[in-house]
Amino acid sequence: MTGTVDRPAIDVESMLDATDWLSCPKCSILIYRRRYDRLAMVCPECGAHGRLTASERLSQLLDPGSGKAIDPAPSVRDPLGFADLVRYTERLDKAVARTGLTDAVRVVRGTIQGRPVVVAAMDFQFLGGSMGCAEGEAITTAAEAALSDQVPLLLVTASGGARMQEGVLSLMQMAKTSNAMAALDDAGLLTITLVTDPTYGGVAASYATLSDVVIAEPGARMGFAGPRVIEQTIRRRLPEGFQTAEFLLGHGLVDSVRQRRELPHVLGVLLGAGTPPGADWGAGVPDRVVRSPGKVVPQPVERIVGLARHRDRPTTMDHIATWVSGFVELHGDRSGGESLALVGGLADLDGLPVMVIGHQKGHTTEELVHRDFGMPSPAGYRKAARLLQLAAKLRIPVVTLVDTPGAHPGLEAEQQGQAHAIAECLRVMGGLPVPVISVITGEGGSGGALALAVADRVLLCENATYSVISPEGCAAILWRDQHATHAAAAALNLDGRSLLSLGVVDGLVPEPDGGAHVNPVLASEWVRDAVVCALRELRGQDAVRLVAARRQRFRRFGTGTLETERAGR
Repeated sequence: MTGTVDRPAIDVESMLDATDWLSCPKCSILIYRRRYDRLAMVCPECGAHGRLTASERLSQLLDPGSGKAIDPAPSVRDPLGFADLVRYTERLDKAVARTGLTDAVRVVRGTIQGRPVVVAAMDFQFLGGSMGCAEGEAITTAAEAALSDQVPLLLVTASGGARMQEGVLSLMQMAKTSNAMAALDDAGLLTITLVTDPTYGGVAASYATLSDVVIAEPGARMGFAGPRVIEQTIRRRLPEGFQTAEFLLGHGLVDSVRQRRELPHVLGVLLGAGTPPGADWGAGVPDRVVRSPGKVVPQPVERIVGLARHRDRPTTMDHIATWVSGFVELHGDRSGGESLALVGGLADLDGLPVMVIGHQKGHTTEELVHRDFGMPSPAGYRKAARLLQLAAKLRIPVVTLVDTPGAHPGLEAEQQGQAHAIAECLRVMGGLPVPVISVITGEGGSGGALALAVADRVLLCENATYSVISPEGCAAILWRDQHATHAAAAALNLDGRSLLSLGVVDGLVPEPDGGAHVNPVLASEWVRDAVVCALRELRGQDAVRLVAARRQRFRRFGTGTLETERAGR
């Protein structure tokens, strides 16, 4: 007779060391540590981004084997002989022993997606990433290395603010690092900040927010004063999500919020903005633009107005999706505002870095409402001006796509300075030392359209319009009759044939039979070809002559000079 022996069930989890598991600090789910490491310390359940050390951050971002350390000059260690409950030197010694670092910043040369870059990565484990003399020296050294190498600078921030134990010398690091960033501006070198949790105080109020592009990880907090200080000062609770990356994005204070896994690709696209293609760029692209009014078949103006407003015409984002292989949208005016009616960002157009800016409507009622029907607030135009200035700094061409009934006319828009925001765009565009191409793809309504159309070449899609006011507005004001819209539209000469005759636009971009909405992809490809041909003509032109010619172009309007030139053709 064979007997059986009862064996206890095997508890697999008990065989694993407790250190093999961890609890997400946000949702408390248990995560297998090796899986958590593979996910770059991002919770698979709630998406919370855990803190990385400087070394872990560099490993995640840089191409393998590309990082080469840069050693900053020695800094004063304890300038005040400071002591609180313990001596400051003891705190430093413990931080060095715990982290293996000599200060809270690691500086390296390396590549991301094959693009050269200097990176300064902060480590919150070293005294909360606070900024003392050594940290200010490290950031400044990183900026100087980028300047010497003529490559972009990437800053990865994680800091509680200035280091109190170093007193006013810590405060001086804010000015020191800000001056270093200004030198990179003068040299036309791209600067990027990656905001990680947390970034506060003197770091946020200096180099962290001075970069051309500010990207934040989800949930990362940034601000000058911490939430506890603010609550104690104002004596009320702060709103949910205050100072988080998502809050900052909605208030125009950061350009983008990106998942950790996206960062190498996004940074690679941004770093490519300073790499122009060869002289033969754009060769072979057909030039379909119609430049003679006599070659334009007259159409009923009411038909053109209807087609210009058709919901299925390609939007700016549709054009971008058709044209470019890489696009990083940049948000916000950095002054507390964002307008979804105007979009823009750095793009790769067949290997040519360009800044694309345009009005954004939508195809559905929900999207139109969400985008304010393509009517930007002052924050939208301030964002546009910021991106235009970035294009000038990086010496890359600008392409603007115009499709708006006009600037937003609301109470808040007026309170926030709509007129000045538009005026600033006009001034900035007029003086850009880079080629500027504007295409009116739908409605070109009033100053809200012109704010993006002070260009070297202004093109108009075949069934687009451009006018000082809408036909409805003109009929109501001058005819005092809402039924006089068609008469007003005809009188305003807002169609392509009339605009070519006036010299306001330089050419018409043909559309598929029936209008751009019939074949949006083909219509977008033809606009792209027109832009490429215009850029091909203007690339390499002397900046001073480019600005002078652009200003002269607009100087002639209304003098009869341009009309006489047109008549002689």
